[in-house]
Amino acid sequence: MTYVEGFVAAVPAANKDAYLRHATAAAALFKEFGASRVVEAWGDDVPDGKITDFRGAVQARPDEVIVFSWHEYPSQEAAGAAYQKMMSDPRIREIGAAMPFDGQRMIYGGFTPMVIESTGGKMGYVDGSLVPVPAGNQKAYRELTAQYITVLMEYGATRVVDAWAENVPDGKVTDYKRAVKAGDDERVVYSWVEWPSKDVRDAGWQKVMADPRMYPDADTMELYDNMRRVHGGFTPILDV
Repeated sequence: MTYVEGFVAAVPAANKDAYLRHATAAAALFKEFGASRVVEAWGDDVPDGKITDFRGAVQARPDEVIVFSWHEYPSQEAAGAAYQKMMSDPRIREIGAAMPFDGQRMIYGGFTPMVIESTGGKMGYVDGSLVPVPAGNQKAYRELTAQYITVLMEYGATRVVDAWAENVPDGKVTDYKRAVKAGDDERVVYSWVEWPSKDVRDAGWQKVMADPRMYPDADTMELYDNMRRVHGGFTPILDV
């Protein structure tokens, strides 16, 4: 079963080219170690939130841009094996020593997809989200998002993934739980929607938000706290 390692980082806008070189070199190693896909997406439409947002999640400074990225593996076991190889490979240490951003504020974790729907096609834009969901609501949340995904793909999305926190460590400075102010009984969902372009995404969301299927009854809305959901739009800069 597919396993996802998800990352969110704050990168100085002036370091975009350096970051892409860094990410490209790292991606080659991740692929060598077993990753089936590596994606890096540069912040484009990342709004400030009233309670939580991506910038707060990584304590971004005014001159920094949010990067939303993930690695896909064939299984959790494959991801674990890749991690062991990384820890003993001097090339990883060299890349890590030259990071063009503050790695101490990067958040990361491992997630097991609950839902993956795809129609295929090249990704030209991506919406990323972090959602706090009570652990006991996992099944009901999965059923709800399956309904949402149907609507998203009807209006142009080409791939949608909702992944449940599996190995999400606490960080010294930042982490996923703090990003969404998760309670002890909550888990973080790492989610993204792929679109063929930003134009298709913008037009699609207008239709999505006008569709009554996106507005379930009051009981369903209690499944998670949408006010603490973190979200934003990103332009892919690397997809291998």
